Order: sequence, then structure tokens, then C-alpha cells
Amino acid sequence: MFVHELNWRALLVSGSLLLLGLTACQPSARSAADERRVFRYNQPEALSSLDPAFARNQANSWAVAQLYNGLLELDSAMQPAPALARRFAVSEDGKTYTFVLRRGVRFHDSEVFATGRGRAVVAQDFVYSFRRLLDPATASPGGWIFRGKVLEDKAGAISDTCFVAANDSTLRIHLQAPFVPFLGILTMPYASVVPRETVARYGKDFREHPVGTGPFRFKLWDEGNVLLYSRNSHYWRRDNQGRTLPYLDAVAISFIADRKTEFLTFMQGKLDFLSGIREGSRDLIMNPDGSVRADFQGRFTVQKVPYLNTEYLGFQLDSTNLSGEQAAQGRALRDVRVRQALSYAIDKRGLLAYVLSHVGQPGNSGFVPAALPSFSVTEVPGLAYQPQRARQLLQAVGYGPGHPLKLRLSTVAERKAVSEFLQKNWADVGVQVQIDINQSAAQQEMVDGGRAAFFAKSWLGDYPDAENYLALFYSPNFSPAGPNKTHFRSAAYDRLYDQARAEQNPATRTALYQAMDRLVVAGSPVIPLYYDEVVRLTQNNVRGLEANPMNQLLLEQVRKE
Repeated sequence: MFVHELNWRALLVSGSLLLLGLTACQPSARSAADERRVFRYNQPEALSSLDPAFARNQANSWAVAQLYNGLLELDSAMQPAPALARRFAVSEDGKTYTFVLRRGVRFHDSEVFATGRGRAVVAQDFVYSFRRLLDPATASPGGWIFRGKVLEDKAGAISDTCFVAANDSTLRIHLQAPFVPFLGILTMPYASVVPRETVARYGKDFREHPVGTGPFRFKLWDEGNVLLYSRNSHYWRRDNQGRTLPYLDAVAISFIADRKTEFLTFMQGKLDFLSGIREGSRDLIMNPDGSVRADFQGRFTVQKVPYLNTEYLGFQLDSTNLSGEQAAQGRALRDVRVRQALSYAIDKRGLLAYVLSHVGQPGNSGFVPAALPSFSVTEVPGLAYQPQRARQLLQAVGYGPGHPLKLRLSTVAERKAVSEFLQKNWADVGVQVQIDINQSAAQQEMVDGGRAAFFAKSWLGDYPDAENYLALFYSPNFSPAGPNKTHFRSAAYDRLYDQARAEQNPATRTALYQAMDRLVVAGSPVIPLYYDEVVRLTQNNVRGLEANPMNQLLLEQVRKE
């Protein structure tokens, strides 16, 4: 390999990536065949950690997913399936989960182990990893996946017996009460297994010295420029023909922040795929009806599937932290008729057609997105476009010609075009809305702190169960500690939520979810604008990269021809 210093970003963007330590070739030996063994993707958002305890966003989750495994994973139907656990069982009372681990799974080879060779994974490694997630010293944002669910002692602290390694291959998890979505939670990157030795060696620097069990091993991270993984030659999984995985030799991740540059780099063939199409590139490659423009057809592959993401508008129903103009707004918006009027005024189909190139489905049901089984426009009819009904409701509250309702919508720059379309819809029914564009961090802080009376947000599911969406309206979950950002409160809703969490019959649970979603529509603490879709562009020589509603990036069975 080359011995002189390399400009890794330049090599990556040019499509001539030298894989450090992966090939023993001279400069002249690099070829198209070498490139076919490297999967290249871009990460425009900042990557903060390769520690699964901090896999709180897409950037971190995608990077972590290549390095680690958990007990379970999602199958093609978005159902929990065995991963490092070869089988599992749930007790009749729904409170004890037993997992039997696969034999022969090893951590990546690393200097943290005495011989340099990765040791076998045992049940105690999961006990350690899960307790680490809950340890205040770790400061992981993922501790919520176990808090309030696993067994607690009389003082309300996590019990010493909630995670138990019965032997090297048997793990038990004890819950304090039945929680049916728990298996789905265990598919999240937060629940990945990590070796105690690596954390002991590196401490907080484990973020940049990862060791897992996944299909790829960490090689190099030049922060902000390039991240390289190499193939894990000891990976535990094989394909249906018995061949060892992964097929690729390496993964190369760039960090091009500018979306136009990212798109241009893809069009030059220097990236293998893109996820999500922003306004500029969407208009460039897609017709208004959502089809690919003729001059781009055949140049790459387009995948579009339902996404577990609901784009919505929210109302702060709690006046505690509202002040000044926001407090005055809040008083008007606490009348459910006003909230419903604002919903009836929105042409959601027009929004998808004229602004979003038909990427998504109109939010004409409840809050649960179309990718989940409980979604049903029939069972949960939403507030569809009826501008005359909106005017009637506003008039009943005292608003109309000469006394218009005036509001401010807090949003971020990426939702500006959507907000301007809504602004025109509301103007048609006599509502004057000013759009306030905030930085993402400031917007998040305002909404979580209850200081925005009217705001635009989205909810991307943590796991594929409607409970994760309906938790946003459960009164014990008030923000900032919980996800109930609107501070919606309903005793009837809370009773249904508690019942659904423990209900093990799928049909009964679905009916409970739909009843809860109908209460959300009736109370209108939010306006579902649209249920998003995943749009992926891949180069025509990529095989095995499948889109799914969680928008996961799974590369272990990807190949390039």
C-alpha cells in the first residue's frame, strides 16, 4: 500500500479510495474491481459517536449499525426477529423475557483483548451493556428504553435482578409490568452489545475506538472528512447459500454538508446511494406527480416506501411556560374549535402535489403513520380539507372579517416551503399566520420547554409500533422529560394507553390504538400534515440494498457489480 500521507477526503470524493490496510496493492494496481468492493455513502449531518449508547439520530445509528448487533433485529415485515439471540420466549404474564444466545459469536479482533483476538460473546456482556446504558456516568440518551419498564426496587431504582445471566448462553430480562412493544425496543441500536474491556480501556473515548460484533470493523475516522470500515472476516452470519457475509470489503463514509454538492457527487458516480431528496434536487429529478423526469430515467434506481415519520403541527395546551405574545396565542389555541379550524383549512393533498412532488401521503387520518398496521383512514378518519367548515368554526369562536385570528408558527428553514403553502391556506379562511424561522437547536429547545404556542415538528419512530407514536399524548410523558410536547391530557386516553401497553392480543391492541388515535383527532393537539416516505437513489450496480419504513442502512448483504 502507499506509505506517504494521503488526503482521504480528496481520494473519496474522486472515487479513487485507497483502503488503508485492506489491499496490498501498488498505485497502478488500483482498478474498477477495487471500487466494486467499497460501498460509499455520505453523511451530511454531523456524526458525534460510534458508541451505540449514543445512537440517538440517523447519522450515529447508520454508522453504528455496521459495527454492532443486538439480541434482535427487524425482519423484512418490520417484526422483531433473532439476531445474536438464536431464540427467545416471553412468559405468560408478559414480564419475563428469556434469550438463548448463538454460540461462536465473537467481538472484533482488538488490542483490548489479551491475545488481540476477539473473544466470544456471553450473556454477561448483555447484562453489562444494558446496565451501562442506565449508568448516570455513561450519560446515554438511550436509557429510556429500559427505565420505567424493567424491574425496579422499592425505592424506584433499577433492580439488581432486572438483567440476569443464567449462564453464558442464557439471558433473562424482568419487567415490572407487561409491555408488549418491548421486543421492538430491543431491535434499536441502543440495545447493542459492547465488550467491557474496550470501555474500560478507552472510557469516553470509546466513541472513536469501537469494538462490536457486526459485519464491519472500525478502521479510521478523520472527523468531518472520512470514516472507514473494513470487512469483519469472522462475522457470524452467512447468506442463504452458506456464504460468509459481508460481501463488501469496506465502507467509506464522507461528510459533505452541502446537499447540492452531495447530489452532484452522487450524479458523478462517486457515491453509491442517497437517502432523502431535498427541495432543489427533488425538483430537478422528479416530476410534480412523483415520477422520475425523463432525462434521469435509467441513470440510477429510485426506491420509495412508506416511512415511519409523521410531519405535524403542534399546539402547546399548557400555559405555564408561555409568555407575552405566545401566551396570548396560547389562549386562542386552547379552544379546540380553533385547532380544528386550522386543520380543516389545510389542503393536504395540494401540499403533497405542489410542494412535495407526491413524496408522502396526506395526513387525513390520525397521528399514527401509514407504514404501521393500525393505520386506517376508515377506522380513524381525520379532518380533511373543508375550508367552509373552517370558516364556520372560526366564526363560532368570534373570528372573521374585521377580527382576524393572528398567529405565529415556529418552524425551521427546511420546512419553509411547506409553511408558506400552509400560510396561504389559512389566509383563505381569514387567519393571518406569521412564519418564524428558527435554528433547529433553538426550535427544539422552545418546543421541549413549552415556550412555543404553535410549532412545526416531526416524529420519527424509534421502533415500529404505534405505541411509540401514541406515547406523545400520554399525560405522564409531558416534555421536557417525555415526548408529550403539546401537554395533551385526557383521562380516557391514558386508560386506553395503559391497557394497550399490556394487551398481548394483536387484534385487540390494534383496536385500542385506533380508539386512542380517534381521541387525538377529536382533541386536535396536533395536525398531521403528511405521512412521510423514504426515497432512496442508488447506483445501478448496487444489489441487495433494500429500503424499509425505519430507513435503516443495512449493508451486510449489499454487493456492487
